[in-house]
Amino acid sequence: MEKELSSSSDVSASHVGRVRNRRRPNEVTTDGNRTNGPTLLVSDRNKYKSMLIRTYSTVWMIGGFAFLVYMGHLYIWAMVVVIQIFMATELFNLLRKSSEEKQLPGFRLLNWHFFFTAMLFTYGRFLSRELVNTVSSDHLLYKLVSGLIKYQMFICYFLYISGFVWFILTLKKKTYKYQFKQYAWTHMILLTVFAQSSFTVANIFEGMFWFLLPASLIVINDIAAYLFGFFLGRTPLIKLSPKKTWEGFIGASVTTIISAFLLANVMGRSQWFTCPRKDLSTGWLQCDPGPMFKPEHYYLGDWAPHWVRRKISFSIC
Repeated sequence: MEKELSSSSDVSASHVGRVRNRRRPNEVTTDGNRTNGPTLLVSDRNKYKSMLIRTYSTVWMIGGFAFLVYMGHLYIWAMVVVIQIFMATELFNLLRKSSEEKQLPGFRLLNWHFFFTAMLFTYGRFLSRELVNTVSSDHLLYKLVSGLIKYQMFICYFLYISGFVWFILTLKKKTYKYQFKQYAWTHMILLTVFAQSSFTVANIFEGMFWFLLPASLIVINDIAAYLFGFFLGRTPLIKLSPKKTWEGFIGASVTTIISAFLLANVMGRSQWFTCPRKDLSTGWLQCDPGPMFKPEHYYLGDWAPHWVRRKISFSIC
C-alpha cells in the first residue's frame, strides 16, 4: 500500500510539474511583444528577403505602368478593361459550385454575356464622341459607327433581353436556387465593377491628370506605409492586418499629403497630363490648360514684419 501511495504521489507530482512547465512559456515575452501577439515587420527575421522580393516586383510594376502612361490614354483604358476581366473572373468564381455547374453546361457563358453587354453599354455612352472623332476621316466607317452609336441603347437592350430569355430557358429543377443566386450575384458584380471603372475611364479621357494623380498617391501611400513600418513599426494598428503599425500609418499619411502638393504641381505643368483626349489616337496633345492648371500668385507682404523689405510671394498650380 505504501508503495502504491508513493507511486501515485510521484505520478501526480510529475503531472503537476508537467502542467506547470507547459504554462511557463506563455509567461515569457521576447522583444517586448507577447508570444501570442502579432509579429511586426520590424521584428521579422526574413524581412530583408521579403523586402528584396517586394522591391523587385514594385520596380517592374511601376515601370510597366509608366510605359502605359507614355503610350497614352487608349492603352490605359485597355489596362482598365483587362483588370475588369480579371476582377469579374475572381468574383464569378467566388460562389461557384462545381457540383451544380456539371448539371448546367454552358451556364457560365451567360455571366460573360451580361458582362460584355454591360461593357458595351457603359463604354458606348462614355466614349461615343471619341470613337466618332477617330473614324471621321473615313466616310463609310463614319456612317457605320454613327449608326451603331445611334442605336446603341436598343442594341444593349436587345442583348440584355436575349440574356434574360437564355436564363429562363436554362432553368432546371433542383437547381433553381443556385441559378437565381448566380443571376443576382452576376448583376451585383456588374454594378460593382462598372460603376467605378466607368468614371475612371471618363476621367482618363478628360485628362490623364485626374487618373494618374490618385493612382500615384495610392502607390506612394502603400510604399511609404511599408517602409515606415519596416524600419520604425512598433505599435500594432488593427487585428485585421497584424503587421500594420501606427508608425507606418502616420508616416504614410504625412508622405502622401506632401506628395500630393508636389505631384499636382509637376503634373499640372504638362499638357500630356492635363489636356483632354477627344479621339482614340495616341498622338501628342496640345491645348490651352484650364484655370485650374494655371499658377496663381499670393503675396504675403502685409503679414510680414517691418524689417522684411521685399515682398514674400509664392505660387500654386
